Amino acid sequence: MTTKILVSDPLDAEGLEILKKSGFPVDEVSGLTEDELCAKIGDYDALIIRSGTKVTKKVIDAGKKLRVIGRAGVGVDNIDVPYATDKGILVMNTPSANILSAAEHSCAMLLAVARNIPFAHESMHKGEWKRSKYTGVELNGKTLGIIGVGRVGGEVAKRMKAFNMTMIGYDPFLPKEVADSLGVRLTTLEEVIKNADFMTIHTPLLPETRNMISLPQFKMMKPTARIANVARGGIVNEDDLYTALKEKIIAGAAFDVWCNEPLTDDEKKLLELDNLVTTPHLGASTVEAQERVAIEVAEHAVMYLKDGIVSNAINAPRGSLDSETEPYMPLVKNMGSIIQQIVGNHPLNKLEISYCGNLAGKQTKLLTVTTVIGYLEGVIGTANMINAMPVAKSKGIEIFESTKEESKDYASLVEMKFTYDGKNRCIRGTVIGGKPKILGMDEYVTDISLADRMIILTYKDTPGVIGAVGNAIGEEGINIAHMAVGRSNGKATMFLTIDGDVPEDVVKKVGQKVGVEEIHYIRLE
Repeated sequence: MTTKILVSDPLDAEGLEILKKSGFPVDEVSGLTEDELCAKIGDYDALIIRSGTKVTKKVIDAGKKLRVIGRAGVGVDNIDVPYATDKGILVMNTPSANILSAAEHSCAMLLAVARNIPFAHESMHKGEWKRSKYTGVELNGKTLGIIGVGRVGGEVAKRMKAFNMTMIGYDPFLPKEVADSLGVRLTTLEEVIKNADFMTIHTPLLPETRNMISLPQFKMMKPTARIANVARGGIVNEDDLYTALKEKIIAGAAFDVWCNEPLTDDEKKLLELDNLVTTPHLGASTVEAQERVAIEVAEHAVMYLKDGIVSNAINAPRGSLDSETEPYMPLVKNMGSIIQQIVGNHPLNKLEISYCGNLAGKQTKLLTVTTVIGYLEGVIGTANMINAMPVAKSKGIEIFESTKEESKDYASLVEMKFTYDGKNRCIRGTVIGGKPKILGMDEYVTDISLADRMIILTYKDTPGVIGAVGNAIGEEGINIAHMAVGRSNGKATMFLTIDGDVPEDVVKKVGQKVGVEEIHYIRLE
């Protein structure tokens, strides 16, 4: 089927050109209602949006073919990311493309509210000349409080340093040395709120940051303080902002972002305030930023659709592969599949993956996710890098990852312990000469290359069993390609690689003939 792309918000011409040159059909339709988007989205593999389109659960359900949602911008609160993740849809944004524009707009808003520029401008347009009414304050020597000293907040710090401001910041994730290099002294949120003459917000909108600044925080602030928000609407409680400005609890504010965009009739009371500078979400609205976000989202969407390459993903696992870890991808996926076929219809309770030897110092997150994909494909039919971990969690599977620097006899080794139906099992594997190998199961040591079709048997280690297995399989017309046997404490596990498919009833018959304790027919793709 043809891969199609829908662009549902205005996108810069440079980005549209990249999409169209990709060879995929591209449709541009802006201003759709939720119902209109639902009626249209079913034919498309990719949806490219800005802040205008709301990608709700209803829209995602209607997007039966949807594989990727590309947000030309940073914020993704207009996308139901958890639900998209559950559906295996990649969500990507352009986190670096509008950083400078957002930082510059933040600085402009701070200056505007400090010097009452918009109000003086409006007054002059009315034919007035009221210099004393619009007397402002200097930034020089004042304290700037930065909430969120990340990429945008850091750029703001660099620029406001030129105004000779003392800068304090709150950011629990920022290393002290980075803050020091920016000239920002890290402290608590409460101390920033209490001591700032000017405060600027640069955090994402999360459950923890929603209403971060409300009436109790406004009452902590200096009465001469001014606050700017060019981050996301909802971080500051707008009703409490109105109260704080109306009652002169603080001196002023400058806001570019809002809980509802455009503002509802109830929210428009904010526009009546004479100490609130307002702009309609212009943080990224520069010629340069619009071009950058469009180019970036277009390039990354095309790379994903054509080659499966993931960039700037919100909901894909972080990590990378190198020449040593990449060969382990087929191994771990197949090990995950083997585990599923052994577990069968029982729920898997726990999966513990240990990366040993040279793998211990590598990024292994993608290997873990790939293992889970291998397991889930036998449970739900399809799984991918986006939804594998959330689906596993929803099924109650505990997943642990660890490393061991020692790996006896092998440069690298992967050991997977799994628990189901009250049983604790283990399987080990490695890659030698580019070939995935199974090195054993439970306490049994083997060495056999993976194959598309395998049989695993566990039995009492008595004379004649190997011959009996060979005869029983031969009688059913099955050709054995390779065999490996591991022995321990009077029992043995045999791995067979075979040619072609074998009906399940034939496998059971073989097990009954030989009297094995356990037999599994393994299909690997």
